[in-house]
Amino acid sequence: MAELDARNRIAKRAAKEIEEGMIVNLGIGIPSLVPNHLPEKLQVMFQAENGILGMGESPKKGEENPTLCNAAGFPVTIVPGASYFDSATAFGMIRSGYLDMTILGGLQVSEEGDLANWIVPGKRIPGIGGAMELAKKAKKVIVLMNHCDKKGQSKIVKTCTLPLTAKRCVSMIITEMAVIEVTNEGLLLKEVMKPYSVEEVVSLTNAKLQLSENSKNCTY
Repeated sequence: MAELDARNRIAKRAAKEIEEGMIVNLGIGIPSLVPNHLPEKLQVMFQAENGILGMGESPKKGEENPTLCNAAGFPVTIVPGASYFDSATAFGMIRSGYLDMTILGGLQVSEEGDLANWIVPGKRIPGIGGAMELAKKAKKVIVLMNHCDKKGQSKIVKTCTLPLTAKRCVSMIITEMAVIEVTNEGLLLKEVMKPYSVEEVVSLTNAKLQLSENSKNCTY
């Protein structure tokens, strides 16, 4: 079996946080890979802002439906019981607090759980999209991202320097290096991904990390 790349390793670990019967929204990028790593018998309804409830894993090459895609425009499949609706209904679900979890990408997360994930100053984009509603209204917010940016700087920081999406909204951060929980007492390092060590994770994180007992044992 081929070894998973870093993005799929992050997505596979995030899939472990999903429980039976949940309604889960997936953001653009790494989060869109999560359905590919769910246990086969786990019953979950993935929601997308463009109007789908019940997304499945990515289709096999050549079996894509050109009219069926996720919020990023990439082809998806659906599971039994799936439904379609307009974006107004999709956001009504989000704003009414029906989502058990949202899994988003991130540019920065602060030690207090603030999230910046929609713009880098100087770059032109259409707007913040649905990230603000998702970050504030979902019952649990998990952020998937690389541990450091292209310049080698930590994306987990004491204070976000990029424009915020929402304050104190993130529950958990999963990177290619670690699983970090955001608690009232600060950031708790729960797991370290192979081949990294606790010392490497701490040195490459620009925020204070508390160590859990399990963090001493590398996983994956």
